Amino acid sequence: MTVNQLTTDESAEAPAVTGEHADLLETLAKHRDFLRFTTRGLTDEQAGLRTTKSELCLGGLIKHVTAGERSWVDFILEGPSAMPDFTAMTEEDFARRADSFRMLPGETLAGVLDAYAEVARRTEEVVAGLPDLNASWPLPKAPWFEGQPEWSARRVLLHILAETAQHAGHADIVREALDGSKTMG
Repeated sequence: MTVNQLTTDESAEAPAVTGEHADLLETLAKHRDFLRFTTRGLTDEQAGLRTTKSELCLGGLIKHVTAGERSWVDFILEGPSAMPDFTAMTEEDFARRADSFRMLPGETLAGVLDAYAEVARRTEEVVAGLPDLNASWPLPKAPWFEGQPEWSARRVLLHILAETAQHAGHADIVREALDGSKTMG
């Protein structure tokens, strides 16, 4: 269906996002684009290569940001029950979490990017429907959250944005080390 085919009822179902909601989504979209751009023209094998001493690879960075965004949007909707108790995680749990930074056998760059696009669509739908960015939940148990009893939806979205921007910068370094391509400069 093209825009010209929308009826009044259909266009009323998707009101325009404005104000702070729109600002947050627009900025997040910009940083998502930076992150995705680092993978242009790569093969699945290249997307899984580590080019620095860390475990980081381009496909893994996108997987990690996808999982993080999904989890934090679940937190906005459901509160701390949507996230694990990080203080009770086992070595096996942390090993599974580390897999979110790697391209695993059978994973493809296209699949990783598709999953990221789906999470982005969901985030945009949730944010567009949030009546109040001040709505807060207690944070899940984690050593890095001590002293921060709760976060508002706004604070969660700012965290998602900061993580996306930080990892887009990491991806730029990984890509430059891979083949000399630069994303941001």
